[in-house]
Amino acid sequence: MSLRIGDTAPNFHVDTTNGPIDFHEWIGDSWCFFFSHPADFTPVCTTEMGRTAQLSDEFAKRNVKSLGLSTDTVEEHKNWILDVNDTQNTTLTFPIVADPDLKVAKLYEMIHPSESETAAVRSVFIIDPNKKIRLTMTYPMSCGRNFDEILRVIDALQLGDAKKVATPADWRPGQKVIIPPSISNEAAKDIFPQGWDEIRPYLRVTEV
Repeated sequence: MSLRIGDTAPNFHVDTTNGPIDFHEWIGDSWCFFFSHPADFTPVCTTEMGRTAQLSDEFAKRNVKSLGLSTDTVEEHKNWILDVNDTQNTTLTFPIVADPDLKVAKLYEMIHPSESETAAVRSVFIIDPNKKIRLTMTYPMSCGRNFDEILRVIDALQLGDAKKVATPADWRPGQKVIIPPSISNEAAKDIFPQGWDEIRPYLRVTEV
C-alpha cells in the first residue's frame, strides 16, 4: 500500500555515513527532510546533495534534520561526499543512508520498476516530530529538486500547525494566509483578533 500524507513514517534501523541510526529516534523532536537518489557519483544527485549541505543553516532554523538515501554502501557514500564537497564548494555533514540491498528504498516505495529495478527515483518525504508524513514529492531521475519549494512548504506546514491557517497558491512567508472553512466566523474572532478580509464566505484571508 502506498504511503500517504498523515501516515506514520515507517521506522527502520540502518547504517549511515554518520553511524547506525534508528530512524524515529534520530528524528526525535525535529522535522525531517528525507530524500532519495538513484546512485552515488551521478551528476544531478551531486548537485542536490551539495545544495542540501549549503542550506544546512536554513534547515536548522526550521528545526529540520536532513537525511539522504542512495542505493550504495557507506564506503561509497563517504568517497562520494569528498566529490560533493569539492565540486559544490560545501561541507556535507548530514547522514546518508546506505541501502545497497534496497530495503529502505522498497519500504518507502522509492523503486519505480519502469524507471529502474535497482535505482531509487528522487523521492521527498517531509516528516513532522510526531513521525507523520506531511508531504511527499517524486521527481524523475533526470530532474533536480527545487529546494526553494522544499523550504517553502516546510514554512507553510509549520505556520499552519502554529496558527491554524492554510496558505494560498505561491504563498511566501510574510504574505496573507487563509482561514480554513472549518473555523466559523465566531471562533475566528478569538483565533484571529486582527480580523480578516472576506472575499467569499468560504475565502477569508488574514495577516499572521
